[in-house]
Amino acid sequence: MTSTETLDGARDAAGTARPDDLAAALFTPEARRDPYPFYARMRREDPVHRSAQGIWYLTRYADVEAALSDLRLSNDRDRMTRAYSALGGDLKALSRLTERLGRVMTNTDPPDHARLRKLANRAFTARRVEALRDGVQRIVDRLIDEAVAAGPTMDLIEAVASPLPMSVVCELFGIPDEDRPQVKSWFRRFGRLSEDIDKSEAAIDQYEEYLSGLIRQRRREPGDDLISALVATQTQDDRLTDSELLSTCFVLITAGDETTTHLIGNGVLALLRHPDQLARLRADPGLIRGAVEELARYDTVTQAIVRVVAEDLEIGGRTLREGELVYLFLGATNRDPERFEDPDRLALSRPGNRHLSFGHGPHFCLGGPLAKLQAEVAVGTLVRRLPELRLADGAALDWRDNPLQRRLTALPLAY
Repeated sequence: MTSTETLDGARDAAGTARPDDLAAALFTPEARRDPYPFYARMRREDPVHRSAQGIWYLTRYADVEAALSDLRLSNDRDRMTRAYSALGGDLKALSRLTERLGRVMTNTDPPDHARLRKLANRAFTARRVEALRDGVQRIVDRLIDEAVAAGPTMDLIEAVASPLPMSVVCELFGIPDEDRPQVKSWFRRFGRLSEDIDKSEAAIDQYEEYLSGLIRQRRREPGDDLISALVATQTQDDRLTDSELLSTCFVLITAGDETTTHLIGNGVLALLRHPDQLARLRADPGLIRGAVEELARYDTVTQAIVRVVAEDLEIGGRTLREGELVYLFLGATNRDPERFEDPDRLALSRPGNRHLSFGHGPHFCLGGPLAKLQAEVAVGTLVRRLPELRLADGAALDWRDNPLQRRLTALPLAY
């Protein structure tokens, strides 16, 4: 949420870009519909590109993979704020939200990041994620049942892809059934931070108060949920402070919501546009795990992430100076022909599929396995249960107006 709102603000401040600026082309309606030809041009002509506003754009796989592990490129919230200030952008949403969240994994550098990440890893284990599979299956089946009962068409985003991750997170954190409608309402408000900062902050206030109460209750009566596991990490050495515990819970709950939703939406659309691959998956449901990896590569939800240069460095023969912003285009790297054979082709059995959709290095997405698990269950179940699944007649597809996130506004389907 932080990076999305911030980068939108930077885009607005950068509205005077020259027409011949490669970076400016990424903010056109044509690129919103299909950014991948624009990435290909940037990789060919200027893969380490400095925009008219002085922001660096990296589009080659090798450069971005290395950058994601380079500690000279910072994710620290204070550096980020100073960098955006230098551009003259509107920082109200960024400043107020980051102050509210405190210093958490997603806006810190080592050594703080390593300490917070290690403690979260103890609670957010692969075993805990896999244990959710049956519960995810029940939720997906219920959502599909409700959609089919409502009529011969559905908006996949509204009916399945959006409610699924919030329901799963509520299960993971042990949020009581009676509280879930209110929690979901708060989350919808968080997502509108740039539209109404005051109301969004009021929702954050209410949610933090609620979450603090859950943490106190889990201290008294631990359960088999993620909050209890995080509370248990508060050992004498290397413990989470109360503020860090609250912020960590907040970030873990929010982080995978939109990513999971649009991994499912983008993935189903890609399959419908490639009937040969959809037929393969129907014939062999065991392909689903590799299929989700390929769907994540083919149409990446998080198209770009941002870093700040903390120390001068050279990339591709260009010198990046301290304090400059760097956009790492994951969507471009995942179509780089130097890394992937025939990268514009959807191939569910693609070998060696080391895409960067969930990042790389110290900030590799902690919630990536949970997002992929949900996509495996949701996409696999839709393909199995709805053999006539197709785009609804006259379906008009539109993408949200943010070139750094690849998100459909709706996906109308018939079955």
